[in-house]
Amino acid sequence: MNDLTAKTDKRIVIDANPYRTRAVLMENGRVVEICSEQRSRESLLGSIYRGRVCSMLPGMSAAFIDIGAEKNAFFSIADLDSPSPAASGADIVEQADGEANTRGGAVKKPRKALRVGQELMVQVVKDAQGSKAARVSTRISLSGHLLVLFPDSELIGISKHITEDADRERLRRLIAANKGEGVGAIVRTAAATRADEDIVAELERLKARWQSIQNAYRISAAPKCLFSEDGLVERTLRDLFRPDVSRITVNDRDCCSRILELVSELEPGAAEKVHFAENAPDLFEQLGIEKQIDEALARRVWLKSGAYIVLDQTEALLSIDVNSGKNIGRSDLRATALATNCEAAGEIARQLRLRNIGGIVIIDFIDLESAEDKQTVVRTLREALANDRTTALVHGMTTLGLVEVTRKKLRENLASSMQRECLCCSGSGRVSTPETVALRIRARALARLFDLEAKRISISAHPSVIALIKQHLPAERRLNAMEEVEVVLNELRGAAMDEFEVRLLSDQ
Repeated sequence: MNDLTAKTDKRIVIDANPYRTRAVLMENGRVVEICSEQRSRESLLGSIYRGRVCSMLPGMSAAFIDIGAEKNAFFSIADLDSPSPAASGADIVEQADGEANTRGGAVKKPRKALRVGQELMVQVVKDAQGSKAARVSTRISLSGHLLVLFPDSELIGISKHITEDADRERLRRLIAANKGEGVGAIVRTAAATRADEDIVAELERLKARWQSIQNAYRISAAPKCLFSEDGLVERTLRDLFRPDVSRITVNDRDCCSRILELVSELEPGAAEKVHFAENAPDLFEQLGIEKQIDEALARRVWLKSGAYIVLDQTEALLSIDVNSGKNIGRSDLRATALATNCEAAGEIARQLRLRNIGGIVIIDFIDLESAEDKQTVVRTLREALANDRTTALVHGMTTLGLVEVTRKKLRENLASSMQRECLCCSGSGRVSTPETVALRIRARALARLFDLEAKRISISAHPSVIALIKQHLPAERRLNAMEEVEVVLNELRGAAMDEFEVRLLSDQ
């Protein structure tokens, strides 16, 4: 563990309520990753299906697969040409280096014929986003806390965050001796501090899971879900919980019990790190996390120096502009520009993780004359992205001072999950979703009810927000002992989505 890691205080905070469950990873008090899942729209990423080919798109070398979801999933026929590659494993397991085992390696298979009506096993590799359907692949992988298993592959990879040569060689030999023929695996960072028997035990569990999936495939007919990926809480602990995480805070009692079970399985002896936040129905608000999330939705992000970055999302890419702003520097122009760019590079890496931005990112840094300075900025950006669990590649700086970054798309980004296109301006602006407004109302209402011990409250808002509150009000009453509280709901027809009023009523 290097000095930088030793000085970083990492914490996981989970907020569960009737609307959605959210989890954040915090480093030194700042949110660096957000995972969010609405109760009505759970992620399918990682789930495995027996699907049926519904239609072929020869011009795109693609097909649509019926997996039983609302929309048929998109499938690239090129997936039939090769087995699970190291690149896919890297995305799943925190940028593992994907070094192939010299004893074998994956053998490329000839393309199989695909026809309408054909049934095949597929895994969701990208959630549906907006109007785009989910994407599926025949390259199956099964993720655990310590390993990622690749059926039908001889791949052996080691996470790049395991840096000691002796550890890498020990782990490679351990997997090679226990994986069996025709099976590959990547060792995740969490395995570095675990005993060999723990790693082998998880390997056997993943192999047994794969056998169970194969058995289910043989006796089922399409469309059929063969394996459902874990929920948000389980995925968060599996992917983010490491020995260097000092605390896990959660505000839901049932969720806390489940976390205690999982933590005991993942890191024996670490149960004392789990803390239940009692009487904290709006945990993110209390800890100041909500404010950081709101800032992550802003177009302009200020830096400590007084400089700022501007993020503009288009259909094709995200553009980021670096501006000196109020930063006038302390020495010459060259030093000020270099320092501002390096500071911006660190914040840009954080924003990409925080907002879960995928696809192409173009960064317009402040102009630099020196080739050495340009290399320094690019190197700083690469180093800042090194801790990103999702594969992000920096492609260097052009003669115009632009830096291109590509980052893998897996789930919808933060803005898409919390905002929607404004119906009044045909998509040129954005407004909060009904869920986001309802949660703001919830925070204000609960604060007034609990602080003033009131028994009657009036809430006025957009009809879609009121409908959502009505839907979740029974669960809200049960969870927060509000059976005796009278809630009067009023629809504000013609009001803006963000417009609402929360008012206490007298007991008269």
